[in-house]
Amino acid sequence: MYNTCHMANIKSAIKRISVTKTKNTQNRPVKTQISNEIKKFKEALAAKELKHAESQLNVVFSVLDAAAVDNVIHKNKANRQKAKLAAALNKAQNAKTKKSA
Repeated sequence: MYNTCHMANIKSAIKRISVTKTKNTQNRPVKTQISNEIKKFKEALAAKELKHAESQLNVVFSVLDAAAVDNVIHKNKANRQKAKLAAALNKAQNAKTKKSA
């Protein structure tokens, strides 16, 4: 409805707009990669391919750690996501173990 392109008058605000655009263009591909790798992991988990899911989880961990080191995402967010995904894999592995036992 409204044009979101505002032009700031203050010099520091103009710089912040410029810096934000630059950081946004740098960070967006990293965040996209994170979400794509998590999707691949969840698809492998849903297909009950636990070996593939386990290897994909390692890829997700490395991508999350790299993003946290580069301050694309907060380190606690990375750790939270890693714990959540690892718990999902453990749950699937335990379910498979109980079925085979």
